[in-house]
Amino acid sequence: MSVLNIVGGILSASRPVSWVNTAFPYGLAYLLAGGGLDWLFWAGVVFFLIPYNIAMYGINDVFDYESDIRNPRKGGIEGAVLPRSMHAPLLWASALSTIPFLIALYAAGTWVSAIWLSIAMLAVVAYSAPPMRFKERPVLDSLTSSAHFTTPALVGATILGTSISGYFWFAVLAFFLWGMASHALGAVQDVKADREGGLSSIATAFGARLTTRLAAAAYLIAALLIFAMPGPAWIVGIAGLGYVANTLRFWNISDETCEDVNQAWRVFLWLNYLVGAVVTITIAWVFLG
Repeated sequence: MSVLNIVGGILSASRPVSWVNTAFPYGLAYLLAGGGLDWLFWAGVVFFLIPYNIAMYGINDVFDYESDIRNPRKGGIEGAVLPRSMHAPLLWASALSTIPFLIALYAAGTWVSAIWLSIAMLAVVAYSAPPMRFKERPVLDSLTSSAHFTTPALVGATILGTSISGYFWFAVLAFFLWGMASHALGAVQDVKADREGGLSSIATAFGARLTTRLAAAAYLIAALLIFAMPGPAWIVGIAGLGYVANTLRFWNISDETCEDVNQAWRVFLWLNYLVGAVVTITIAWVFLG
């Protein structure tokens, strides 16, 4: 296997379409905390853009291999299925790409940011790797998955040691609920496959219909929290309602038709870019307008 094939496989496993979901929260929080476009900004953005996702999804793909090869959704935009010969390179890449950035972020940050960074990396490993395998512990799976996306923002907000606005915690809570809802919605489409494979998730525990409804409720509460924030935050809240509408289409989904939720999941992947653009424009309006 050539070096180019190995690198290509590692990058495809890291889900490039989702890179922005972890890099953007760090960068935005860092700037809102008073940082600029300095080396620490770029170190964090690059880390949470690529190495962090190589580790998060690479570890997941290695330990989920047996179920992934039986899942028809895998092998494209929703995750590569790499041969066993790629498992060792994936794990090595996960370690070697993250360690230099971790050293820099720990050394330059505060004790608070160090705690959040440690929680972020613990969640990355614990979600997929045994013996913890949080992804097979209903509810804890959604909590851990959401931590993957909210902890980068918490690292960015605390790494400079500056004071944080109280409204920041409204945004973090909304983001955390968004993360839980998104994980739960993603789990719904795999209810049948997971049960056949003897795997557990929030969706196998609660069933496709209740899980989908809980996801819609979490999306709605997240949007309402944003509406409670001052200024033009309501614009972001309206954009957030798009997730509610996308999920409500499957209000009466059943375990037998759970795979239909893949339609909502594919919309979700691109909705992230639209909402991210709305957030960026809104922040720019506030600070540059």
